[in-house]
Amino acid sequence: MQLHEYAQYDAVGLSDLIRSGEVTAGEVETVAREALALADAELNGLALPPFSPALDQAADGPLAGVPFLIKDHGPVAEGKPFFLGSRAIPGIIAVRDTDLMTRFRAAGLVTLGLTTVPEMVLSFSTESLRCGPTRNPWDPSRGVGGSSGGAAAMIAAGAVPLAHASDGAGSIRVPASCCGLVGLKPSRGRVTSGPDMGEPMLGMAYEGGGNRIRRKGAVAGRNS
Repeated sequence: MQLHEYAQYDAVGLSDLIRSGEVTAGEVETVAREALALADAELNGLALPPFSPALDQAADGPLAGVPFLIKDHGPVAEGKPFFLGSRAIPGIIAVRDTDLMTRFRAAGLVTLGLTTVPEMVLSFSTESLRCGPTRNPWDPSRGVGGSSGGAAAMIAAGAVPLAHASDGAGSIRVPASCCGLVGLKPSRGRVTSGPDMGEPMLGMAYEGGGNRIRRKGAVAGRNS
C-alpha cells in the first residue's frame, strides 16, 4: 500500500482491506506512521512522538488494524503520559485504561499517538505554549479550532481515518467544522467516562470522536 492510496480510505474501508487479506495490518501501520510523520511535520498535531510500539489491541475486533489516535485530555491509556496541553503537567502516567480505551482496544484500533489540545483543554484555539499552534491542512495559515484540534488536523490530513475526541461546549464540533470532518458528540450518558470520572463539566462534556469525509488534497495523500 502506498501513502496516497492509504489516505483515500476511511476506517471501514481500511478494515475491509485488512479483513480480505488485500493488505496486512502491519503494512497499514507502516504507511500510517509515514503519514503521521509527514502530517505532523507540517501541522504540529501530535503532543508526543508516535507510540512505539502501538498500544495493544484485539486482533479480531470490528476495526482491527485501523490506525487511531487518542486525545491529550487526561488519563486515557494505561502506561501513557498525559499533559492537558500544559507545561505545568510534566507527563503524568495513566495508571489504568479508561472504560472507553478498553473499548477502543476491543475494537481492534491501532493506537499510534496522542493529539494536541489547548492548554488545560479550555480554548477553542489549539495553540498551547507546550506544543505551539496546530495548523489546518487545508490552509496552514489558519487554525483548527479546539479543543480536539490535533485530532481534527491529523484526520483531515489523511494521517488517520478517525480519532478520539471529547466535547463539552464544542470541542469536537468546532474542529470538525474547521477541518471539513464529521465530528460526533454522542447523547448524554451514551459513552461512559469511567472508571475514574462520572459526568465531566456537570454532564456537559462527553467522549466521542471524529472521522474523515474529505480526502482530496490531504497532506498525507500527496503523491511523492
